[in-house]
Amino acid sequence: MKLLRVGTAGSERPALLDAEGTLRDLSGVVADIDGALLADDAALARIRAAADAGELPALDETGLRIGPPLKGVGKIVCIGLNYHDHARETGAEPPTEPVIFFKAADTIVGPYDTVLVPRESKQTDWEVELAVVIGRTARYLGSHEEALAHVAGYAVAHDVSEREFQLERGGTWDKGKNCETFNPLGPWLVTADEVPDPQALGLRLWVNGERKQNGTTAEQIFGVAEVVRYVSQFMTLYPGDIINTGTPAGVALGEPEPKPFLRAGDVVELEIEGLGRQRQVFKDA
Repeated sequence: MKLLRVGTAGSERPALLDAEGTLRDLSGVVADIDGALLADDAALARIRAAADAGELPALDETGLRIGPPLKGVGKIVCIGLNYHDHARETGAEPPTEPVIFFKAADTIVGPYDTVLVPRESKQTDWEVELAVVIGRTARYLGSHEEALAHVAGYAVAHDVSEREFQLERGGTWDKGKNCETFNPLGPWLVTADEVPDPQALGLRLWVNGERKQNGTTAEQIFGVAEVVRYVSQFMTLYPGDIINTGTPAGVALGEPEPKPFLRAGDVVELEIEGLGRQRQVFKDA
């Protein structure tokens, strides 16, 4: 299923994108799309049954905003330097264990919302990423099979980054990762049954119409199953938590000088096979 949330910011309601591409209203079946729903097999079964029976009313899509597909995210766990080609372009040694950092949940915005270039920013960068959405409480998982069984679904994430804040201002990466609006998510949460192999997904990103990233999750150093298993050794993952699994080559940081970092007025578009497409206009904070 392709689950999403529509409406003005803070007042979104649940919806479903059917096989014909029509948006269907889910508000008569479930209250919202959140971690509690993802952990509730009976509620998910009700959605499937209503969709299969043709009971979900179509939504008027005129002027309808698509919001983040998930409400009440507890934490966003991010994996750094997780693509062989991205490590090469930045001159970094591939890590021997996953590199973990965090983004605050309040960085999440909708897939078509405006993204703000931080004040004094000179190095705002783009990163298309596969987001893994957790559906079962995960602690000390013992195998890749067990890890994938705890995944509810997948989404497109844009891990916007400010490289000077991240790399040149001391401390951890978090300063360059947690600026306002720095995690567009969606448009859909695609349930795991529709993504049989998360290591066979193409990721692409364009800036002002010029393709910058064209990668595949097959290039991940640590695949989805290993990332979920590994993270569960260090923290408890709860339904509705998100793991951003890293970005392929093609970021501004990896280009020759002068590096084409983002500025107000730039338009970034990104997509992952089967998971939908985003588009953001950047403006000054």
